[in-house]
Amino acid sequence: MEIRPIRTKADYRAALKEVERLWDAAPGSPQGDRVDVLVTLIEAYEAKHHAIPAPDPIAAIELMMEQKGLSRRDLEPAIGSRGRVSEVLTRKRPLTLPMVRALSALLHICGLSEVRRRRPGLAWISTELDSANSAYG
Repeated sequence: MEIRPIRTKADYRAALKEVERLWDAAPGSPQGDRVDVLVTLIEAYEAKHHAIPAPDPIAAIELMMEQKGLSRRDLEPAIGSRGRVSEVLTRKRPLTLPMVRALSALLHICGLSEVRRRRPGLAWISTELDSANSAYG
């Protein structure tokens, strides 16, 4: 197989088949280098054609609460008052960056702090500075 850009599903399948065939190649060998290049091309194709949407941060928080047996009250140190926790979990108030940092530490959710764009229909995380938190009381 000649190495070239992956543009079609057929190209994609052929590249996957070639990588599978050469998977046990020694790193640094010609076959190992070929695998490295093909994997890079495959990753680029998958990022373009099979992108995984950013996770819903509220769903991630609720999942971790359930897994750890936590209640809404347990989130108060990270979010604020009981009312504020309720507003955040019902998507009536956005998460602020300080809340995200505190929740990431409290719930051990990797990547939560990377979700920063407003997404229609979902809770969003404000990227404003910490001072924005004071605007909510």
